[in-house]
Amino acid sequence: MRLIFLNRFYWPEESATAQLLTDLAEALAVAGHEVTVITSRPHGKNVPARETRHGVNILRTRGTRWSRLGLAGKAADFLTFYFGALSRLAYSAQRGDTVVALTDPPLLGIGAWLVSRLCGAKIFHWVQDVYPEIATALTGQGWLQAVRPLRDLAWRSANGCVTLGSDMAGMLAQAGVSPTRIFVIPNWAPAGLTIQPRTAADTLRAAWQLEGKFVVAYSGNLGRVHDLDPVLDVAAALRDESDIAFVFIGGGAQRSRMKALAAARGLTQVQFRPTQPRTELAASLALGDLHLVTLLPGCERLVFPSKLYGVTAVGRPVLFIGPRGREIARLVETQGFGRAFTRDEVAAISAAIRQLHTDPGQLRQLAAAAAAYGRDHTGPARALAGWEKILRPVE
Repeated sequence: MRLIFLNRFYWPEESATAQLLTDLAEALAVAGHEVTVITSRPHGKNVPARETRHGVNILRTRGTRWSRLGLAGKAADFLTFYFGALSRLAYSAQRGDTVVALTDPPLLGIGAWLVSRLCGAKIFHWVQDVYPEIATALTGQGWLQAVRPLRDLAWRSANGCVTLGSDMAGMLAQAGVSPTRIFVIPNWAPAGLTIQPRTAADTLRAAWQLEGKFVVAYSGNLGRVHDLDPVLDVAAALRDESDIAFVFIGGGAQRSRMKALAAARGLTQVQFRPTQPRTELAASLALGDLHLVTLLPGCERLVFPSKLYGVTAVGRPVLFIGPRGREIARLVETQGFGRAFTRDEVAAISAAIRQLHTDPGQLRQLAAAAAAYGRDHTGPARALAGWEKILRPVE
């Protein structure tokens, strides 16, 4: 197959979608397919506009990197990549090719669908996030829904839509996508993550002054879809437990605000650490005795935190804070590798952390369940098989 992927980030970037796409594209190339990725040029990295790496042809477009300037800068980044990538696609795509559009920037799939049809190529949408619903949920701006009919048409007219779980698949079904064209392929842990003994993170614990602490970690993007305020409430409730520490590892839109709030509340047991490079990810994940995964109410059907897979791949338990009854809460509890609470259950969350801290046997039981889930569900090979199965019938 000739496959063309479109996403704003790819290697050497290390955002979640960059790592996922790099793993999948390289695995498909190894399997014998001709794979091209259309992506952006990384800021501050000297990489060529065209290169082949591990069998994948990489085409990088020029564009702005002004997100640090706020909303207007981010919009410029989206638009310059959007039109640059579609121009590259129009030049590269041929009749019979299969195009796979991700969702960064938002609604990239609309343009990719139009160009693919003009070129006679097949089109799949890899729906990592559901826009414009996420933007509406976060901003309250109902006018953003005006683009939904065109988005829905692009989904319905595609050869298929791949998404991350049953809740997100339900959103596609509500948009009118035929059940025969909806495919659920969960994300996976970055390649190379394995079960880590606690000693793997000893150097990091020493550097971050966490020796002898029970570490409650949040690793990943501190984005606005993640409900992080309750974490500080829990930290406040446990402020007198000097041997329990909270560590946020990563960047994102909420990092500065959360850091300022923690300082204002005098939460000295809360640390903020930068995003760790992929080569250090196993150690930084192993640092946590217990990992937090959170979702803001209203976003639970629109996104699925892929950090869950990295955490279970290294055999660490999960504490989920978010709406009950949705897929991720059910998964954590039915698979037995963690606990799930709503954002209002601060006392119950605090009690659960205390209990796991003082009951190593129960913590080991949850960790063993996490490791078992990680072995069975988080490898990229499973996703590769799923992708090949859905792509081959449309060769």
